[in-house]
Amino acid sequence: MASPGTQTPSYWYDGSAVPFAARLLAPVYGAVVALRRGLYRRGWFKRHALPVPVIVVGNVTAGGTGKTPLTIALVEQLRQAGWKPGVASRGYGRQEAKLARWVDADTDTALGGDEPVLIAWKTGVPVRVDADRVAAGRALIEAGCDIIVCDDGLQHYRLSRDIEIEVVDAQRRYGNGRLIPAGPLREPASRARDCDFRVVNLGQASADPEALATCGFGEWGMQLHIERAHPLSGGRARALSHFRGQRVHAVAGIAHPQRFFDMLRAQGIGVVPHAFADHHAYQAADLRFGSELPVLMTEKDAVKCKAFATEWHFAVPLSAELPAAFWVALLDRVDKLGKR
Repeated sequence: MASPGTQTPSYWYDGSAVPFAARLLAPVYGAVVALRRGLYRRGWFKRHALPVPVIVVGNVTAGGTGKTPLTIALVEQLRQAGWKPGVASRGYGRQEAKLARWVDADTDTALGGDEPVLIAWKTGVPVRVDADRVAAGRALIEAGCDIIVCDDGLQHYRLSRDIEIEVVDAQRRYGNGRLIPAGPLREPASRARDCDFRVVNLGQASADPEALATCGFGEWGMQLHIERAHPLSGGRARALSHFRGQRVHAVAGIAHPQRFFDMLRAQGIGVVPHAFADHHAYQAADLRFGSELPVLMTEKDAVKCKAFATEWHFAVPLSAELPAAFWVALLDRVDKLGKR
């Protein structure tokens, strides 16, 4: 069952005909994108470098591809390597978007954005939301960070970056290959060749180590895992096997809800799906489904539902697994940049 809200246009990915108006607007959008990037490349628009390394995690397509799980894993790897990372984000969809904010686990998602709050909740590192990523980076440096991870900043050219990581959905890739609004591309697919690393989100497609190692030339596989469910109202976590053979309401307000539903079904759980629009602002009524079945949701949804959660509501943490060789290659690049 789908809930109302703005969803990704089906023609971006299902091969159906693209509306005429969208086909007319795509070249206009493409011209603006090319002009803007060209102005930065020629130095007419100034780029600003920070005195610490900057890693950008992003995608060429609109919508979610798995950037947040990768950002969280990246922060943890950097911390284990002795760095003091901070995360800069725009905080998509938040209120008072022009106002910069510090975000922590208790920040209202309406003010901080759901993904920044989730990152702060999961990692505990400083998180700064600001439409101006340069200003966000400077604030993080003043707070003691010695490396900046920019979440979803591939197109924010004003901020100079040392390493770019593109994240691609293995199932949907670049869709119909067209620019917005005719397709999902924020920039031409050729833009991806400029990135230093390409991570392909395999979901739970394979547990084969070879599939994780490289899924193509210059590509690294990322597998997502779900194992436990945490009650939003407090209490001990339960293994997902506890719900095996049961029916549950599954809630996902993300760019690709079907992936979450499929991951639960792979655990032997009977899923009653409820797909909401990406970044949906939940109200208590949204989670009233007329039956007292457990409600399992992504952590991105959970951070927006904690205030009115009951004992029936559970968050399902998602963890990202990448091959050890990826982290060796990435951290080697970071170490070469050095602490400036």
